[in-house]
Amino acid sequence: MKDQGRSTRKRTGGRLKHASNKKRHQLGREPAETTVGETRLQYIDSRGTEKKVRALSTNVAQVADDGEVSEAEIENVVDNPANVNYARRNIVTKGAVIETSAGRARVTSRPGQTGQVNAVLLD
Repeated sequence: MKDQGRSTRKRTGGRLKHASNKKRHQLGREPAETTVGETRLQYIDSRGTEKKVRALSTNVAQVADDGEVSEAEIENVVDNPANVNYARRNIVTKGAVIETSAGRARVTSRPGQTGQVNAVLLD
């Protein structure tokens, strides 16, 4: 678990004293790192009464082309500006360029947060 709280060090490099214990809203998790493959989802309890759906792997994308949305199969990840190694490892994040059965598309959704891949077709 990652701690999303304040830094433990001052600007000068000195240590900060803890004012309180860690709270649940400061809890962080490892990234989902959605891969290309058979669809696997993970449901996570989130704030309030909602659930968060994480796509651990998926091979389906909703691809939009001039207002028309169609379902396409993801073949592989061509480019991922989030991390140079993500394209090699076929990890899909927002902003990644994917090769689909409909052509190349840029991902517009966050698969690790919404559980689905939405993309727009590139010309």
